[in-house]
Amino acid sequence: MKAVCLVSGGPDSAVAAAIAKREGYELYCLSFDYGQIATKELGSAEKIAKALAAKEHRVVDISFLRDLYGSGVTALLDKNMPMPEGFEQSVIVPFRNGILISIAAGYAAAIGADVIFYGAHGEDARFYPDCRQEFVSAISRAISSGTESKLGVRNPLGDKTKAEAIKLAVKLGVPLELTWSCYLNLEVHCGRCESCRNRKRAFKEAGVKDPTVYADQSV
Repeated sequence: MKAVCLVSGGPDSAVAAAIAKREGYELYCLSFDYGQIATKELGSAEKIAKALAAKEHRVVDISFLRDLYGSGVTALLDKNMPMPEGFEQSVIVPFRNGILISIAAGYAAAIGADVIFYGAHGEDARFYPDCRQEFVSAISRAISSGTESKLGVRNPLGDKTKAEAIKLAVKLGVPLELTWSCYLNLEVHCGRCESCRNRKRAFKEAGVKDPTVYADQSV
Protein backbone atom coordinates (compact mmCIF):
# COMPACT_ATOMS: atom_id res chain seq x y z
CA MET A 1 0.00 0.00 0.00
CA LYS A 2 1.19 3.50 -0.84
CA ALA A 3 0.35 6.80 0.84
CA VAL A 4 1.24 10.25 -0.44
CA CYS A 5 1.89 12.38 2.65
CA LEU A 6 1.98 16.16 2.66
CA VAL A 7 4.91 16.96 4.94
CA SER A 8 5.38 20.65 5.70
CA GLY A 9 8.12 20.30 8.28
CA GLY A 10 5.77 20.98 11.18
CA PRO A 11 4.67 18.58 13.92
CA ASP A 12 1.11 18.04 12.67
CA SER A 13 1.99 16.79 9.20
CA ALA A 14 4.79 14.68 10.71
CA VAL A 15 2.26 12.97 12.98
CA ALA A 16 -0.12 12.37 10.07
CA ALA A 17 2.70 10.72 8.11
CA ALA A 18 3.66 8.65 11.15
CA ILE A 19 0.08 7.42 11.39
CA ALA A 20 0.22 6.36 7.74
CA LYS A 21 3.43 4.48 8.47
CA ARG A 22 1.88 2.78 11.51
CA GLU A 23 -1.01 1.63 9.33
CA GLY A 24 1.43 -0.11 7.03
CA TYR A 25 1.63 2.35 4.14
CA GLU A 26 4.78 2.96 2.16
CA LEU A 27 5.36 6.70 2.41
CA TYR A 28 5.80 9.02 -0.56
CA CYS A 29 6.27 12.45 0.96
CA LEU A 30 5.63 15.76 -0.78
CA SER A 31 6.72 19.18 0.45
CA PHE A 32 6.15 22.49 -1.28
CA ASP A 33 8.11 25.65 -1.85
CA TYR A 34 5.10 27.91 -2.30
CA GLY A 35 7.05 31.12 -1.85
CA GLN A 36 6.87 31.04 1.94
CA ILE A 37 9.27 33.13 4.00
CA ALA A 38 10.03 30.13 6.22
CA THR A 39 11.93 28.01 3.72
CA LYS A 40 13.71 26.45 6.71
CA GLU A 41 10.68 24.23 7.13
CA LEU A 42 11.65 22.39 3.95
CA GLY A 43 14.87 21.21 5.57
CA SER A 44 12.84 19.94 8.50
CA ALA A 45 10.50 18.14 6.12
CA GLU A 46 13.44 16.35 4.54
CA LYS A 47 14.71 15.22 7.94
CA ILE A 48 11.27 14.01 8.98
CA ALA A 49 10.78 12.04 5.77
CA LYS A 50 14.16 10.39 6.33
CA ALA A 51 13.36 9.64 9.98
CA LEU A 52 10.11 7.96 8.90
CA ALA A 53 11.98 5.92 6.29
CA ALA A 54 9.91 7.35 3.45
CA LYS A 55 10.30 5.61 0.12
CA GLU A 56 10.54 9.03 -1.54
CA HIS A 57 10.55 12.70 -0.62
CA ARG A 58 10.04 15.42 -3.20
CA VAL A 59 10.00 19.19 -2.87
CA VAL A 60 7.68 20.74 -5.45
CA ASP A 61 8.44 24.30 -6.55
CA ILE A 62 5.26 26.35 -6.77
CA SER A 63 6.90 29.56 -5.57
CA PHE A 64 5.12 31.39 -8.38
CA LEU A 65 2.20 31.67 -5.94
CA ARG A 66 4.01 34.56 -4.26
CA ASP A 67 3.78 36.55 -7.49
CA LEU A 68 0.34 35.23 -8.36
CA TYR A 69 -1.15 36.41 -5.06
CA GLY A 70 0.75 39.70 -5.18
CA SER A 71 1.65 41.92 -2.24
CA GLY A 72 -0.46 42.64 0.80
CA VAL A 73 -2.35 39.33 0.80
CA THR A 74 -0.55 37.07 3.27
CA ALA A 75 2.27 37.72 5.71
CA LEU A 76 3.60 34.21 5.13
CA LEU A 77 4.74 35.23 1.65
CA ASP A 78 5.18 39.00 1.88
CA LYS A 79 8.17 40.20 3.93
CA ASN A 80 6.81 43.74 3.89
CA MET A 81 3.77 42.77 5.96
CA PRO A 82 3.97 42.58 9.76
CA MET A 83 3.97 39.03 11.11
CA PRO A 84 0.98 38.64 13.46
CA GLU A 85 1.42 37.35 17.01
CA GLY A 86 -2.16 36.09 17.05
CA PHE A 87 -4.56 34.88 14.40
CA GLU A 88 -5.32 37.41 11.70
CA GLN A 89 -6.60 37.03 8.16
CA SER A 90 -3.08 37.79 6.92
CA VAL A 91 -1.75 34.39 8.04
CA ILE A 92 -4.10 32.61 5.61
CA VAL A 93 -2.59 31.58 2.28
CA PRO A 94 -5.70 31.41 0.07
CA PHE A 95 -6.73 27.82 -0.74
CA ARG A 96 -3.23 26.57 0.03
CA ASN A 97 -4.33 23.11 1.12
CA GLY A 98 -6.58 22.80 -1.91
CA ILE A 99 -3.69 23.56 -4.23
CA LEU A 100 -1.26 21.22 -2.45
CA ILE A 101 -3.76 18.36 -2.26
CA SER A 102 -4.64 18.75 -5.94
CA ILE A 103 -0.99 18.43 -6.91
CA ALA A 104 -0.66 15.47 -4.54
CA ALA A 105 -3.66 13.84 -6.22
CA GLY A 106 -1.99 13.91 -9.62
CA TYR A 107 1.19 12.46 -8.15
CA ALA A 108 -0.75 9.82 -6.21
CA ALA A 109 -2.64 8.74 -9.32
CA ALA A 110 0.61 8.51 -11.28
CA ILE A 111 2.31 6.21 -8.76
CA GLY A 112 -0.77 4.17 -7.95
CA ALA A 113 -1.10 5.41 -4.36
CA ASP A 114 -4.10 4.42 -2.27
CA VAL A 115 -4.58 7.57 -0.20
CA ILE A 116 -3.35 11.08 0.53
CA PHE A 117 -2.60 12.08 4.13
CA TYR A 118 -2.37 15.63 5.43
CA GLY A 119 -2.09 17.01 8.93
CA ALA A 120 -4.81 19.58 9.56
CA HIS A 121 -6.01 19.24 13.17
CA GLY A 122 -9.37 20.11 14.66
CA GLU A 123 -8.36 23.52 15.99
CA ASP A 124 -7.35 24.64 12.49
CA ALA A 125 -10.94 24.26 11.34
CA ARG A 126 -12.05 27.35 13.28
CA PHE A 127 -10.07 29.69 11.05
CA TYR A 128 -9.05 27.83 7.90
CA PRO A 129 -11.81 26.73 5.48
CA ASP A 130 -9.53 24.23 3.73
CA CYS A 131 -8.89 22.44 7.03
CA ARG A 132 -12.54 21.61 7.70
CA GLN A 133 -14.01 18.15 7.34
CA GLU A 134 -16.54 19.48 4.84
CA PHE A 135 -13.64 20.50 2.60
CA VAL A 136 -11.82 17.17 3.07
CA SER A 137 -14.94 15.21 2.15
CA ALA A 138 -15.61 17.40 -0.88
CA ILE A 139 -12.08 17.29 -2.30
CA SER A 140 -11.93 13.53 -1.67
CA ARG A 141 -15.05 13.06 -3.78
CA ALA A 142 -13.63 15.31 -6.50
CA ILE A 143 -10.32 13.42 -6.58
CA SER A 144 -12.07 10.05 -6.71
CA SER A 145 -14.29 11.28 -9.53
CA GLY A 146 -11.44 12.97 -11.41
CA THR A 147 -9.21 9.89 -11.27
CA GLU A 148 -11.96 7.27 -11.59
CA SER A 149 -10.53 5.52 -8.56
CA LYS A 150 -10.97 5.13 -4.82
CA LEU A 151 -8.17 7.64 -4.19
CA GLY A 152 -9.11 10.06 -1.44
CA VAL A 153 -7.82 12.31 1.33
CA ARG A 154 -7.44 11.62 5.04
CA ASN A 155 -6.72 14.06 7.82
CA PRO A 156 -6.32 11.75 10.81
CA LEU A 157 -5.95 14.68 13.21
CA GLY A 158 -9.21 16.28 12.12
CA ASP A 159 -10.91 15.51 15.43
CA LYS A 160 -7.90 16.29 17.65
CA THR A 161 -6.44 19.38 19.25
CA LYS A 162 -2.85 20.40 18.62
CA ALA A 163 -1.97 19.26 22.14
CA GLU A 164 -3.46 15.85 21.42
CA ALA A 165 -1.39 15.72 18.23
CA ILE A 166 1.75 16.38 20.29
CA LYS A 167 0.86 13.55 22.68
CA LEU A 168 0.32 11.23 19.72
CA ALA A 169 3.67 12.31 18.25
CA VAL A 170 5.41 11.14 21.42
CA LYS A 171 3.53 7.84 21.33
CA LEU A 172 4.54 7.27 17.70
CA GLY A 173 8.15 8.28 18.23
CA VAL A 174 7.98 11.33 15.95
CA PRO A 175 11.23 13.35 16.27
CA LEU A 176 9.58 16.60 17.36
CA GLU A 177 12.97 18.24 17.79
CA LEU A 178 13.35 18.12 13.99
CA THR A 179 10.10 19.94 13.28
CA TRP A 180 9.73 23.61 12.36
CA SER A 181 6.68 25.78 13.03
CA CYS A 182 7.90 29.38 12.89
CA TYR A 183 6.59 31.65 10.12
CA LEU A 184 9.98 33.37 9.99
CA ASN A 185 13.28 32.02 8.70
CA LEU A 186 15.62 32.67 11.62
CA GLU A 187 18.29 30.36 13.01
CA VAL A 188 15.82 29.34 15.73
CA HIS A 189 12.07 29.75 16.23
CA CYS A 190 11.20 33.39 16.86
CA GLY A 191 8.90 32.53 19.76
CA ARG A 192 6.51 35.40 19.04
CA CYS A 193 4.62 34.70 15.82
CA GLU A 194 1.18 33.10 15.93
CA SER A 195 2.56 29.71 14.95
CA CYS A 196 5.30 29.74 17.58
CA ARG A 197 2.77 30.68 20.25
CA ASN A 198 0.48 27.83 19.17
CA ARG A 199 3.43 25.44 19.32
CA LYS A 200 4.41 26.56 22.83
CA ARG A 201 0.82 26.28 24.05
CA ALA A 202 0.36 22.79 22.58
CA PHE A 203 3.46 21.39 24.28
CA LYS A 204 2.40 22.95 27.58
CA GLU A 205 -1.16 21.62 27.35
CA ALA A 206 0.13 18.19 26.35
CA GLY A 207 2.47 18.08 29.33
CA VAL A 208 5.35 17.27 26.99
CA LYS A 209 8.77 18.87 27.30
CA ASP A 210 9.24 21.30 24.43
CA PRO A 211 12.58 20.62 22.66
CA THR A 212 12.32 23.84 20.65
CA VAL A 213 14.83 26.68 20.94
CA TYR A 214 13.01 30.04 20.85
CA ALA A 215 14.62 33.44 20.38
CA ASP A 216 11.96 34.86 22.69
CA GLN A 217 11.12 32.68 25.67
CA SER A 218 9.00 35.33 27.40
CA VAL A 219 5.69 34.58 25.69
